[in-house]
Amino acid sequence: MRAHDWSQSPLGSPESWPQSLRSIVGLLLNSKFPMFVAWGSELGFLYNDRYAEILGAKHPAAIGRRFDDIWAEIWDDIHPIIVQAMQGNASYHENLPLTMNRKGYDEQTWFTFSYSPVRDESGQVAGMFCAVTETTEQVLAERHRAEELERLRHLFQQAPGIIAVLREPDHVFEIANEAYLQLVGHRDILGKPVRDALPEITGQGFFELLDRVYETGEPYIGRELPVRLRLHPDGPLEKRFVSFVYQPTLDHRGKINGIFVEGSDVTESVKAHQALRESENELKAANRRKDEFLAMLAHELRNPLAPIATAAELLKLATLDKDRVRKTSDVIARQVAHMTELVDDLLDVSRVTRGLVTLQEEALSISGLLADAAEQVRSLMEAKRHHFTVQVPDEQYLVRGDRTRLVQVFSNILNNAAKYTPPNGHITLRVRADDTEVEVAVEDDGIGIAPTLLPHIFDLFTQAERSPDRSQGGLGLGLALVKSLLELQGGHVSAYSAGAGKGSRFTVRLPRVMAADSRPEHDHDNHAQSNAARLRVLVVDDNKDAAEMLQFLLEANGHEVITAFTAQDGLTVARRISPAILFLDIGLPDMDGYALARRLRSLPETADATLIALTGYGQPQDKERAREAGFDHHLVKPVKLGDVLALLPGMEG
Repeated sequence: MRAHDWSQSPLGSPESWPQSLRSIVGLLLNSKFPMFVAWGSELGFLYNDRYAEILGAKHPAAIGRRFDDIWAEIWDDIHPIIVQAMQGNASYHENLPLTMNRKGYDEQTWFTFSYSPVRDESGQVAGMFCAVTETTEQVLAERHRAEELERLRHLFQQAPGIIAVLREPDHVFEIANEAYLQLVGHRDILGKPVRDALPEITGQGFFELLDRVYETGEPYIGRELPVRLRLHPDGPLEKRFVSFVYQPTLDHRGKINGIFVEGSDVTESVKAHQALRESENELKAANRRKDEFLAMLAHELRNPLAPIATAAELLKLATLDKDRVRKTSDVIARQVAHMTELVDDLLDVSRVTRGLVTLQEEALSISGLLADAAEQVRSLMEAKRHHFTVQVPDEQYLVRGDRTRLVQVFSNILNNAAKYTPPNGHITLRVRADDTEVEVAVEDDGIGIAPTLLPHIFDLFTQAERSPDRSQGGLGLGLALVKSLLELQGGHVSAYSAGAGKGSRFTVRLPRVMAADSRPEHDHDNHAQSNAARLRVLVVDDNKDAAEMLQFLLEANGHEVITAFTAQDGLTVARRISPAILFLDIGLPDMDGYALARRLRSLPETADATLIALTGYGQPQDKERAREAGFDHHLVKPVKLGDVLALLPGMEG
């Protein structure tokens, strides 16, 4: 400053400066803080080394120059403040934005400074003094932090997990993102203590956890915890599951000042896992029932096989009289009938579960259905001396359904009651109706149903525990069939029991028909069988025993029967004898029965013969396939004599 040429400065030579100016200049020159003074009417400019850094390229030419010449680019911004100082009023400004050109280009800057009036020896304001600091970097850093915080806040709000910030010991909501608000039902919680914002979770343990985290500073991690929340103002409490962490937050002194909450609403995941576990348990239970069923099936099939095998051995003995032969034959017939019932039950279950049951629906009298069902069970009830009571109103109640299937339903329920009611027990059949439904209840005082079994009583393969002798028999299919067949016809069934040893009640409800339509009920009386004329019959079956047994039965009824055990032999014999009727097994080794039927239809000797299919397959599609191949009739093994003879009357050899 001493070496500066002051000739062009409005301040003149330093030797001429008043003492007041000299004093203020001495102050600023010895300060490490950026300062300047503007003196006189033209505001000559003086500054220290630290302020020179602010001037940039304007230094050193700015020494002693007029204030407005140095800072012409910001003069409009600062001139009013200068005027205020020259009028004797000090002022302070924080982060004032100014666009400066001090490095050859315009740049946005910010300054914090004070302007103070400086008085001369006479006490008049002769200039102004400024202490200043450039805050450009701080302002830009703060702006960057604010932008980063806004970006984080945006991410925070969009985060899929729940996030909230609680402050103070009362856990006041400062921040809560969208996921958190969705979890709690989009209510107004910001600025409220958690106990006021979420009153319904009182007593669920969460408030106590927050208090403990705030007091101890130890974070808490919760996994799949249940919480009951009211998602709507007047709605019920809804159960949700959350996984979360309560993380204490610290202030600049290291003291706890809040809790950061982060987590996820895992309700759907928990429900999915619960459903999976339940499904696994159900599969395990179903697998266990399947294993039990297979064991029962093996037992039930062995039971009739044992007397059949014994009877077969007896028939080999030449010493048997006619009475013993008849009794032995009766044993075989009864056991075969029992095995046939077991197989029929299995086939029924298969058809129902696959939706292959065809129903012939019509208006039916409930009294007639129950009479037919009771007739099927009467012998068992009489054998056990049951007291059977029927309470049916005189009024005729009609339902719509398939006669055969509904009789099967009611006979199944009555048969169960008879099987599981001890001798001299009581069975009651009761009918009631209203305008929409007919209700049939079967109640007994038998062995009852255990509470653990009752919810599964209509499941496949379900049975109560039995003694090792399995005296009641059965495969656990009947009630499952009852339920399925009723549902197919718009009805339903329920079961009740007070427990083991306390009897049971099964209730069937069917839609009521108020008036019968014009479709008559099927005549279900047994048709009398007439004696058939002597016929020439060919039996083709690779099972020699089956073929010969059918041969013996037909011959016993007066027919001429020849057997063949392959399809080719069957064709040869057919050409030779021109049979009127042919029984053809479908599962032949050299040519299946369908192909054999088509060949026989092409031969002149058998083109008009009656072809009867013998097969273990009885599905509708099997019958249709047989018809397309040229069969006239379709019989499912084991074949009953009555079914065979019913096809023979009136045919001539």
